[in-house]
Amino acid sequence: MSDNSPFLALEKTCDEAIEWFTEQVNDAGLQVVRTFDLQTARHANIDCPCPHHGTDQCDCQMVVFLVYRTGHQPISIVAHSYDGQTRFSVVDNPQQHADPHLEATMRYALAPYMLPATNLPTHA
Repeated sequence: MSDNSPFLALEKTCDEAIEWFTEQVNDAGLQVVRTFDLQTARHANIDCPCPHHGTDQCDCQMVVFLVYRTGHQPISIVAHSYDGQTRFSVVDNPQQHADPHLEATMRYALAPYMLPATNLPTHA
């Protein structure tokens, strides 16, 4: 099970990272649907590590999307971006459990690019 910590970090803007992520996941036979763009919420986040937060130079962004596969419940992914880097996390908590097989398929497709401690599927 994921602990909502980032499993993938890319040196790309949010839009570039999401485009790349979507291509990789689609190639694994999964579908990605962008559900929320939280650009407007960035102004309320006072704990943002962006060195330019609150200025015109701020590039903070957070996007939520769903990853689907026929016969499985979708999993929610959060992409959080600032300072030219984007980190991806799986939402998996008591209110919203991530389908372990779908998460494993997605992680397998991304394994060569994932952060070191998270490149193995979490479920059989």
